[in-house]
Amino acid sequence: MRAIVISAQGGPEVLEYAEHPDPTPGPGQVVVDVAASGVNFIDIYHRSGVYPVQLPSPIGSEGAGTVSAVGEGVTGVSVGDTVGWVNILGSYAEKAVIAADRLVPVPDGLAPDLAAAALLQGMTAHFLVRSAHEVKAGERVLVHAGAGGMGQLLIQLSKLHGATVHTTVSSEAKAELARAAGADEVHTYDSFADTLRDSMDVVYDGVGASTFDGSLVAVRPRGLMVLYGGASGAVPPMDPQLLNRQGSIFLTRPSLVHYVAEREELLWRAREVFDWVAKGELKINVSERYPLSEASRAHEDLAARRTTGKLLLIP
Repeated sequence: MRAIVISAQGGPEVLEYAEHPDPTPGPGQVVVDVAASGVNFIDIYHRSGVYPVQLPSPIGSEGAGTVSAVGEGVTGVSVGDTVGWVNILGSYAEKAVIAADRLVPVPDGLAPDLAAAALLQGMTAHFLVRSAHEVKAGERVLVHAGAGGMGQLLIQLSKLHGATVHTTVSSEAKAELARAAGADEVHTYDSFADTLRDSMDVVYDGVGASTFDGSLVAVRPRGLMVLYGGASGAVPPMDPQLLNRQGSIFLTRPSLVHYVAEREELLWRAREVFDWVAKGELKINVSERYPLSEASRAHEDLAARRTTGKLLLIP
């Protein structure tokens, strides 16, 4: 099979596309013929060294496909099943070995590539609006980067739960995408903090360094700042006293892995995401599909914020 591995951490050039032996499942594992794998910022963090990995390392954390082999002791999963997964390294490949208890079933009628596009970002949006903070009707929510894949999902789910949604974008073309996702008000990055000062019940910030200070300004007293990523770079160390001065606001830095640690929670989040997609309540915008061999180009496009939706690699 062909797969992408990294032998060193660094820029997109470290992504090595090459032939590798076909995998075989161990006890409790299955082999999946990958239909599509999602491209996410966490992959860039693994590649660049923000998140250390043991080298050489496979890469890619999200995918979907068809089970082609089942290991000893596996129950509830059979050859021919369509399944998806998140937070499993090795998804940038034609075949992936996955622990059976980390798979989620893909419903009949949902294409595997759409399932791959929905899972990591969809479940991240799910835990952000259902668990990190439970968005309620009438709340005021700020979503940064509203034209991106995560931004569009957060806008949709916040609206689904009855919130008034503000968002930030970098261009008028991206503003139109954010409005199409349901945003009530669209702001520029250089004006949002003054415009929204002390008014947001919750801010969802996946941009990081360039928006963090303004996000704290926008949160109302005793409101919540949710920093879930760092597309513009890591946030520098801060004095916690700042949270007091801004009105005793709360700050959290959550990660999906801790919100799907238990299998029942994993299945619940995936089931609700797939159900929203099936009902048309959550629309997945797949903006680009790249051949697996062009993973480096996908990373470059994502890091440069040239994209406006979900990116997929197709083996």
